[in-house]
Amino acid sequence: MSKYLIRQQDVEPYSPANHTGTKNYRLICPQTVGAKQMEVLIGEVERGKGALPHAHPGIEQACYMLEGTAHVEVGGESFDMGPGEACFFPANEMHKVIVTTERAKIMVIYSPPYLEKPENARTS
Repeated sequence: MSKYLIRQQDVEPYSPANHTGTKNYRLICPQTVGAKQMEVLIGEVERGKGALPHAHPGIEQACYMLEGTAHVEVGGESFDMGPGEACFFPANEMHKVIVTTERAKIMVIYSPPYLEKPENARTS
């Protein structure tokens, strides 16, 4: 077994704070492969659900839409994104993502790792 290959089906999903209808699978992180500067996860999100407004102090985030569509708000911009499109959330910038199809699958990258720690997010 490789210490660097991670399969989604082998990772226990969790429901992230400040999100609704979302199951995240943490693929690349300190616990899985020893990553120190990044975290990569897959989020599976239901229609009308997603990330409520929040920001990550000191943490940059990128999202890549694998399946489905979502409405995104960040830094005074509002747009819809679909498969093959990516968006960026600067550190400290409030953002929101709501799925507009039956479901969506989104790859999320944090740098440095977010690790689902309450002190790594703010809602106001």
